[in-house]
Amino acid sequence: MNTLDSIINSLKKFYECLNNDENCRYRSWEHCYSHFMRSRGQKNVDYDYLSLQLSFYLASWGMYRGSSFLLQKDYKVHIPAVKELLKEKYDNLAGIKCIDFRKESNQKLLKKIYEFLNEYYNKIREDVTGKEFKNGISSTLITKILMGIFGCVPAYDRYFIAGIKKHKVAIGNFNINSIMQIIDFYEQNHEQLEDVRKSMKVGDMLYPQMKIIDMGFWQLGFEEDMKLKTRNYD
Repeated sequence: MNTLDSIINSLKKFYECLNNDENCRYRSWEHCYSHFMRSRGQKNVDYDYLSLQLSFYLASWGMYRGSSFLLQKDYKVHIPAVKELLKEKYDNLAGIKCIDFRKESNQKLLKKIYEFLNEYYNKIREDVTGKEFKNGISSTLITKILMGIFGCVPAYDRYFIAGIKKHKVAIGNFNINSIMQIIDFYEQNHEQLEDVRKSMKVGDMLYPQMKIIDMGFWQLGFEEDMKLKTRNYD
Protein backbone atom coordinates (compact mmCIF):
# COMPACT_ATOMS: atom_id res chain seq x y z
CA MET A 1 0.00 0.00 0.00
CA ASN A 2 1.48 3.38 -1.00
CA THR A 3 1.65 6.39 1.33
CA LEU A 4 -1.49 8.06 -0.03
CA ASP A 5 -3.59 4.92 0.29
CA SER A 6 -2.18 4.34 3.77
CA ILE A 7 -3.06 7.81 5.01
CA ILE A 8 -6.56 7.71 3.51
CA ASN A 9 -7.14 4.33 5.14
CA SER A 10 -5.88 5.64 8.48
CA LEU A 11 -8.05 8.76 8.20
CA LYS A 12 -11.15 6.65 7.76
CA LYS A 13 -10.20 4.46 10.72
CA PHE A 14 -9.63 7.47 12.96
CA TYR A 15 -12.86 9.19 11.97
CA GLU A 16 -14.82 5.95 12.28
CA CYS A 17 -13.63 5.73 15.90
CA LEU A 18 -15.13 9.16 16.53
CA ASN A 19 -18.41 8.25 14.91
CA ASN A 20 -18.71 5.06 16.95
CA ASP A 21 -18.39 6.89 20.27
CA GLU A 22 -20.03 10.28 20.78
CA ASN A 23 -17.90 10.78 23.88
CA CYS A 24 -14.62 9.59 22.39
CA ARG A 25 -11.68 11.42 23.98
CA TYR A 26 -10.43 12.44 20.55
CA ARG A 27 -13.49 14.70 20.27
CA SER A 28 -11.80 17.06 22.70
CA TRP A 29 -9.98 18.54 19.71
CA GLU A 30 -13.31 19.17 17.97
CA HIS A 31 -14.73 20.93 21.04
CA CYS A 32 -11.63 23.07 21.49
CA TYR A 33 -11.20 24.01 17.84
CA SER A 34 -14.86 24.82 17.19
CA HIS A 35 -15.19 27.03 20.27
CA PHE A 36 -12.08 29.00 19.37
CA MET A 37 -13.08 29.39 15.74
CA ARG A 38 -16.51 30.70 16.70
CA SER A 39 -15.02 33.08 19.25
CA ARG A 40 -12.71 34.82 16.80
CA GLY A 41 -13.85 38.36 16.13
CA GLN A 42 -16.53 38.29 18.84
CA LYS A 43 -16.88 41.22 21.23
CA ASN A 44 -17.77 39.33 24.39
CA VAL A 45 -15.33 36.45 24.62
CA ASP A 46 -15.44 34.05 27.57
CA TYR A 47 -11.69 33.60 28.04
CA ASP A 48 -12.23 31.53 31.16
CA TYR A 49 -14.36 28.97 29.31
CA LEU A 50 -11.98 28.84 26.34
CA SER A 51 -9.06 28.25 28.68
CA LEU A 52 -10.96 25.36 30.22
CA GLN A 53 -11.58 23.91 26.75
CA LEU A 54 -7.88 24.24 25.88
CA SER A 55 -6.85 22.67 29.17
CA PHE A 56 -9.07 19.61 28.77
CA TYR A 57 -8.04 19.13 25.15
CA LEU A 58 -4.36 19.19 26.16
CA ALA A 59 -5.04 16.79 29.02
CA SER A 60 -6.87 14.33 26.79
CA TRP A 61 -3.92 14.38 24.40
CA GLY A 62 -1.31 13.61 27.05
CA MET A 63 -0.03 17.04 28.06
CA TYR A 64 -1.02 16.68 31.71
CA ARG A 65 0.84 13.50 32.56
CA GLY A 66 2.54 13.19 35.92
CA SER A 67 5.81 14.82 34.86
CA SER A 68 4.15 17.78 33.15
CA PHE A 69 4.61 21.21 34.72
CA LEU A 70 1.06 22.07 33.63
CA LEU A 71 -0.24 19.51 36.10
CA GLN A 72 0.80 21.89 38.88
CA LYS A 73 -1.41 24.71 37.57
CA ASP A 74 -5.14 25.13 37.10
CA TYR A 75 -6.73 25.82 33.73
CA LYS A 76 -6.72 29.58 34.27
CA VAL A 77 -2.98 29.63 33.62
CA HIS A 78 -3.86 29.51 29.91
CA ILE A 79 -5.93 32.72 29.92
CA PRO A 80 -3.10 35.12 28.93
CA ALA A 81 -2.12 32.82 26.06
CA VAL A 82 -5.74 32.50 24.93
CA LYS A 83 -6.12 36.29 24.88
CA GLU A 84 -3.02 36.61 22.69
CA LEU A 85 -4.02 33.81 20.33
CA LEU A 86 -7.44 35.32 19.70
CA LYS A 87 -6.03 38.65 18.53
CA GLU A 88 -7.06 39.66 15.04
CA LYS A 89 -3.47 39.70 13.79
CA TYR A 90 -3.43 35.89 13.94
CA ASP A 91 -6.68 35.35 12.03
CA ASN A 92 -4.87 34.18 8.91
CA LEU A 93 -3.69 31.10 10.79
CA ALA A 94 -7.20 30.00 11.78
CA GLY A 95 -8.11 26.98 9.65
CA ILE A 96 -5.42 27.96 7.14
CA LYS A 97 -5.15 26.02 3.88
CA CYS A 98 -1.83 24.31 3.24
CA ILE A 99 -1.10 26.34 0.13
CA ASP A 100 -1.42 29.60 2.06
CA PHE A 101 1.68 28.72 4.06
CA ARG A 102 3.64 29.39 0.89
CA LYS A 103 3.11 33.06 1.68
CA GLU A 104 6.06 34.39 3.63
CA SER A 105 3.76 36.59 5.73
CA ASN A 106 1.99 33.51 7.11
CA GLN A 107 5.27 31.75 7.78
CA LYS A 108 6.39 34.78 9.81
CA LEU A 109 3.08 34.80 11.65
CA LEU A 110 3.54 31.15 12.61
CA LYS A 111 7.06 31.86 13.81
CA LYS A 112 5.84 34.82 15.86
CA ILE A 113 3.09 32.94 17.68
CA TYR A 114 5.38 29.96 18.23
CA GLU A 115 7.95 32.20 19.90
CA PHE A 116 5.27 33.80 22.05
CA LEU A 117 3.99 30.43 23.29
CA ASN A 118 7.51 29.18 23.89
CA GLU A 119 8.36 32.18 26.03
CA TYR A 120 5.05 32.24 27.90
CA TYR A 121 4.96 28.56 28.86
CA ASN A 122 8.68 28.42 29.58
CA LYS A 123 8.19 31.06 32.28
CA ILE A 124 5.43 28.95 33.82
CA ARG A 125 7.65 25.87 33.76
CA GLU A 126 10.46 27.79 35.44
CA ASP A 127 8.01 29.01 38.08
CA VAL A 128 6.95 25.43 38.81
CA THR A 129 10.41 23.85 38.81
CA GLY A 130 12.47 26.71 40.13
CA LYS A 131 14.93 26.08 37.31
CA GLU A 132 15.93 28.09 34.27
CA PHE A 133 15.53 26.32 30.93
CA LYS A 134 17.52 27.60 27.97
CA ASN A 135 16.14 25.13 25.42
CA GLY A 136 12.54 26.27 25.74
CA ILE A 137 9.31 24.29 25.69
CA SER A 138 8.89 21.11 23.68
CA SER A 139 7.46 21.53 20.21
CA THR A 140 4.95 18.81 21.13
CA LEU A 141 3.13 21.08 23.58
CA ILE A 142 3.27 24.16 21.38
CA THR A 143 2.09 22.40 18.24
CA LYS A 144 -0.75 20.74 20.16
CA ILE A 145 -1.88 24.20 21.27
CA LEU A 146 -1.64 25.52 17.71
CA MET A 147 -3.62 22.54 16.42
CA GLY A 148 -6.29 22.96 19.10
CA ILE A 149 -6.81 26.67 18.55
CA PHE A 150 -5.97 27.29 14.90
CA GLY A 151 -5.81 23.86 13.27
CA CYS A 152 -2.81 25.31 11.46
CA VAL A 153 -0.04 22.75 12.03
CA PRO A 154 0.02 19.07 12.97
CA ALA A 155 0.78 18.22 16.58
CA TYR A 156 4.35 16.92 16.53
CA ASP A 157 4.00 14.14 19.09
CA ARG A 158 5.77 10.79 18.90
CA TYR A 159 3.10 8.99 16.87
CA PHE A 160 2.79 11.75 14.28
CA ILE A 161 6.55 12.01 13.94
CA ALA A 162 6.83 8.23 13.58
CA GLY A 163 4.18 8.34 10.85
CA ILE A 164 5.77 11.04 8.71
CA LYS A 165 9.27 9.59 9.11
CA LYS A 166 8.23 6.04 8.25
CA HIS A 167 6.55 7.25 5.06
CA LYS A 168 9.35 9.74 4.33
CA VAL A 169 6.94 12.65 3.96
CA ALA A 170 8.82 15.13 6.14
CA ILE A 171 11.56 15.45 8.71
CA GLY A 172 10.51 14.78 12.29
CA ASN A 173 11.56 18.12 13.76
CA PHE A 174 9.03 20.93 13.82
CA ASN A 175 10.27 23.80 11.67
CA ILE A 176 9.22 25.58 8.51
CA ASN A 177 11.10 23.06 6.34
CA SER A 178 9.06 20.21 7.78
CA ILE A 179 5.82 22.17 7.33
CA MET A 180 6.67 22.92 3.70
CA GLN A 181 7.38 19.24 3.05
CA ILE A 182 3.96 18.40 4.47
CA ILE A 183 2.40 21.07 2.28
CA ASP A 184 4.11 19.54 -0.76
CA PHE A 185 2.58 16.17 0.11
CA TYR A 186 -0.90 17.64 0.54
CA GLU A 187 -0.77 19.59 -2.69
CA GLN A 188 0.55 16.61 -4.64
CA ASN A 189 -2.42 14.58 -3.40
CA HIS A 190 -4.88 17.44 -3.09
CA GLU A 191 -7.80 15.94 -4.99
CA GLN A 192 -7.81 12.62 -3.13
CA LEU A 193 -7.31 14.16 0.32
CA GLU A 194 -9.97 16.81 -0.27
CA ASP A 195 -12.39 14.08 -1.32
CA VAL A 196 -11.91 12.45 2.10
CA ARG A 197 -11.93 15.76 3.99
CA LYS A 198 -15.35 16.83 2.66
CA SER A 199 -17.01 14.18 4.84
CA MET A 200 -15.14 15.17 8.03
CA LYS A 201 -16.83 17.96 9.90
CA VAL A 202 -17.01 19.56 13.32
CA GLY A 203 -20.41 21.20 13.47
CA ASP A 204 -20.85 23.06 10.18
CA MET A 205 -17.10 23.39 9.59
CA LEU A 206 -14.90 21.04 7.60
CA TYR A 207 -11.82 19.75 9.36
CA PRO A 208 -8.87 22.01 8.41
CA GLN A 209 -6.40 20.49 6.00
CA MET A 210 -3.66 20.27 8.61
CA LYS A 211 -5.96 18.22 10.86
CA ILE A 212 -6.28 15.70 8.03
CA ILE A 213 -2.50 15.41 7.93
CA ASP A 214 -2.32 15.35 11.71
CA MET A 215 -4.75 12.53 12.38
CA GLY A 216 -3.79 10.48 9.32
CA PHE A 217 -0.12 10.21 10.15
CA TRP A 218 -0.83 10.01 13.89
CA GLN A 219 -2.94 6.92 13.24
CA LEU A 220 -0.19 5.39 11.10
CA GLY A 221 2.38 6.03 13.82
CA PHE A 222 0.08 4.63 16.49
CA GLU A 223 -0.58 1.45 14.50
CA GLU A 224 3.13 0.95 13.89
CA ASP A 225 3.83 1.31 17.61
CA MET A 226 1.16 -1.28 18.42
CA LYS A 227 2.73 -3.69 15.93
CA LEU A 228 6.16 -3.26 17.54
CA LYS A 229 4.75 -3.85 21.01
CA THR A 230 3.00 -7.01 19.80
CA ARG A 231 6.21 -8.30 18.24
CA ASN A 232 8.19 -7.59 21.40
CA TYR A 233 5.52 -9.29 23.49
CA ASP A 234 5.63 -12.37 21.26
